[in-house]
Amino acid sequence: MMNVPLTVGSLLERAEKFFPKKQVVSRTLSGIHRFTYKEIGERTRRLASALEKLGVEKGDRVGTFAWNHHRHLEVYFAAPGMGAVLHTINIRLSPEHVSYIINHAEDKVLLVDEDLVPLIERSKDQFKTVEAYIIMTDKDELPETTLEPVYSYEELLREASPEFEFVKDIDENDPAGMCYTSATTGNPKGVVYSHRGIVLHSYAFGLADTAALSETDVVLPVVPMFHANAWGMPFAATWFGSTQVLPGPLFTPKLLADLIEQEKVTFTAGVPTIWLGLLNELEKGSYDTSSLRSIVCGGSAAPRGMIKAFETKYKIPFLHAYGMTETTPLATVSRLKSYQVGLDEDEILDIRSKQGLLVPGLEMKVVGGNGEVKWDGEEMGELLLRGPWIADEYYKDERSAEAFRDGWLYTGDVATVDEEGVIKLVDRTKDLIKSGGEWISSVDLENALMAHEAVFEASVVAVPHQQWQERPVACVVLKEQYRGKVDKQEILEFIAPQFAKWWLPDDVIFMEEIPKTSVGKFLKRALRDQLKDHLVQNS
Repeated sequence: MMNVPLTVGSLLERAEKFFPKKQVVSRTLSGIHRFTYKEIGERTRRLASALEKLGVEKGDRVGTFAWNHHRHLEVYFAAPGMGAVLHTINIRLSPEHVSYIINHAEDKVLLVDEDLVPLIERSKDQFKTVEAYIIMTDKDELPETTLEPVYSYEELLREASPEFEFVKDIDENDPAGMCYTSATTGNPKGVVYSHRGIVLHSYAFGLADTAALSETDVVLPVVPMFHANAWGMPFAATWFGSTQVLPGPLFTPKLLADLIEQEKVTFTAGVPTIWLGLLNELEKGSYDTSSLRSIVCGGSAAPRGMIKAFETKYKIPFLHAYGMTETTPLATVSRLKSYQVGLDEDEILDIRSKQGLLVPGLEMKVVGGNGEVKWDGEEMGELLLRGPWIADEYYKDERSAEAFRDGWLYTGDVATVDEEGVIKLVDRTKDLIKSGGEWISSVDLENALMAHEAVFEASVVAVPHQQWQERPVACVVLKEQYRGKVDKQEILEFIAPQFAKWWLPDDVIFMEEIPKTSVGKFLKRALRDQLKDHLVQNS
């Protein structure tokens, strides 16, 4: 067979060649913009040419600090296309963590959205390797800034060559991109993605039994492009010639609902908090969502009640998926097997609410205290993964030794496997609740709580207990119309039939908002800290 390298640049070249009329719909601060793949291709080549003039060479890190829009998409292909490395930076991290990862990655150039410039200015004096800043804006003039040297994205493109050729002699195992974990404890950990890994992951995204992404799709990546490469959607959607709808800065559930209706979106993906917000908006307004063939949900477990609402009330197929920054990230997708389609509604919902089957191309083990667990849906163990788009170490980080052993990624996620091979995440190892020597899954309790019609969000955490070691406490945000009308007893009575008595939370605390991580997951560490104070005050 021919030894042809798998490279990120080839993904855009295919879109330019075969889908030049297909569109990228991009929302920025000034409104909606539409570009064809032919135009995106030319602009990307101009950007690569401009970066080369600024001194970017093979292997250099090109950092982005930006929302989901067309310019960010262009950097996705310009940097790897010239042999450099795309480094997407989480805009919601603390200034200390932003400085840490820019220095740790050794970014040479930073591309920054106009409205995010103040965030970079706060940390700029800490940067050790940045040689140039490029501001991405729709305006003709740059904003006043203390960043230097600073360049206008559009001006650089006007002066650059549209004939830039993507580098062909790239080793497919060379780095193409890197992302950092969101760091609930300690400094963020860097993960480097190879050209080969990104391309193979893009193949996986198009498989009929995974996301089935294709040219016919209109793709709305709600998950940020700074979080695990928007789960790989920009790469796969470009390669397949899908229309892309990029929602831009500071979007709201209403804006998402409007975009779905106006652009006839067929496929979208994001974390559960996004879909809880959208569901709330759909219940308030009247929107045509009939174009949607799939919502993909990952990042944390999706509440069973939310899945049921999308599928039964709004007739929108809901795909539960699982992955991590370390897995590029797609690892499992929950789809019914052909002989399961005729099951009753509750049985189907049981399958839908699990994380699903391993994506073809990967291997897994679930290992407990006595080795690999039985496939009985009961025995719990840590999920281990390996495959061609799974990382094998963290970038220059001694914590690699803990997570990567014997050729496997130890995910830190506790799971069960049923007789069909379907994975169900029980919890993170650090979030499992050990009460009287037995394990309680915070995820199962959360899903049960969020099935109550009055509950908007729920998170369950362990609190220390003198007799039982730990006990669960539920933190609940009620929907506006139910506030003051639902009490702790009603909530506990609602979930009681589903669990053994000792699983039930010792308390239900009603909150205005549950703290979240930079990527929208519940921040349980902060909740545990809050609850220490709560218990002291009420003891």
